Amino acid sequence: MSLTFTASTDQRFFFFSDTRNENGRRTPVSVYGIRAGFLFPPHDARPELSGGRSASFKAGLGFYFVNQDINRPGLLPNTSESVTRHLRIATAYYERYLYRKKALEVSLPLELGYGHSRYERHGGTEEEVARGVFIPLGVGVLTAYQFPRIRWFRPLHWFGFNVLGGYRFILKKDVPASQINYTGFYISVGPSFFLENLTADLKYWRKKRKQKK
Repeated sequence: MSLTFTASTDQRFFFFSDTRNENGRRTPVSVYGIRAGFLFPPHDARPELSGGRSASFKAGLGFYFVNQDINRPGLLPNTSESVTRHLRIATAYYERYLYRKKALEVSLPLELGYGHSRYERHGGTEEEVARGVFIPLGVGVLTAYQFPRIRWFRPLHWFGFNVLGGYRFILKKDVPASQINYTGFYISVGPSFFLENLTADLKYWRKKRKQKK
């Protein structure tokens, strides 16, 4: 079984239950990260996976971080100040492909994480008021499109764009006595870089170079 390495940056917008505007509506929080893993080929024939892109699923690890100012005094117990939130999250993910033909792919990413949080008071003192560990579980739907391969400019199909939507559940809260809650929807819309296409082209160019010798 031949595995293909894949990696990508990942920016998402999370709608935490504890982050709302003056009207009580959730507001998006930018979460930045990176994912790396391997593409696994199918054991059995799957007609929905063809066109030279027959990976059955993708699995690997990810890392995400958040630095957020929260202007909600009293969010943490025994505090009346606004705070700055620092989150660091390591994840393991499994992403099964439902459809993967030519330029289009649809998949179901499932993620389980281990997160660490730290909260500091505003005002330049950087005094820590709380910290903890939380366990997030996320499930979503991802649709990605890669630009077509052009014979005279193959690098074009290294790039594309994706649309991701999902929901994150918190299995363990970091500060149980607080109103902190990371449960909520998340979305991501942006450019994509298909590392596996770059890798395939490098192999193709090496093979052509050897044939010319």
